[in-house]
Amino acid sequence: MLAFAVAFLAATLPNAVVLKPVANMYSKPTEDADVVSQAIYGTNVTVLEQKDGWAHIRTPDEYTGWAQLAVLKPADPYATKGTVAEVRSLFAHIYREENVTRHAPMLTVPFETRLEAVGGNGTSDRWLQVHLADGATGYIQTGDVTLNASKISTAEMLALSRKFLGLPYTWGGTSSFGYDCSGFMQMLERRRGVLMPRDAQPQADWSGVEPVDRKNLEPGDLLYFGSSVKHITHTGMYLGEGKFINATTYQTPMVRIDDLNEDHWSRLLVATRRVK
Repeated sequence: MLAFAVAFLAATLPNAVVLKPVANMYSKPTEDADVVSQAIYGTNVTVLEQKDGWAHIRTPDEYTGWAQLAVLKPADPYATKGTVAEVRSLFAHIYREENVTRHAPMLTVPFETRLEAVGGNGTSDRWLQVHLADGATGYIQTGDVTLNASKISTAEMLALSRKFLGLPYTWGGTSSFGYDCSGFMQMLERRRGVLMPRDAQPQADWSGVEPVDRKNLEPGDLLYFGSSVKHITHTGMYLGEGKFINATTYQTPMVRIDDLNEDHWSRLLVATRRVK
């Protein structure tokens, strides 16, 4: 009965769609609070509460935080049916017409943004017409999107990870505008169909992973760093040959490849996990 009641309540809570390329989610309804996560353009979120121009929202990964009402549009779920175009470039411009020189882009959206494709292609194979979350119509170049997004293999995920090298580290970041460590790992796993928790500690504790001995690490395994296994503050993904990729603030704040055998990392490594 309780499970039914919870499901019913979730079904009756209002849906809203994110209108900003990347919307910050705060721990409290103020920009003076810390950023806990982000939601990218077109994401459908559940509105749990509204207060003084803010909405307490829940994202599809069950994460909650406060976002400004101005970046949301109450609406039916967006880009969940019909033909959906998913951005595969790091960033993609959306234009008001099928031309890159006449006007500035209407919008620039990050990797993984999902858009409603309408009316087939534009007047050439180069363009795709899209229906935007605010009701406007725009055009995106077909080279920036895929219409048949599918799960990728572990090898493909590892190759994909290198595409983000050099992007800035951003606390709370979940997009190609800037990732934090756990947001980066969550995105990579999502590409192969694995939906794991948002933050590093819950990821390491998650039932969907299992411990693996350091000497048995394989490419694609997850690494967790901190003062102890119960105080994890950082994560990365093993690439093989002692190397791993991570979004870090250490030395240079960016997505970079580091050496697990370097003293800084070796002494902080407290957990190694493999997705079941």
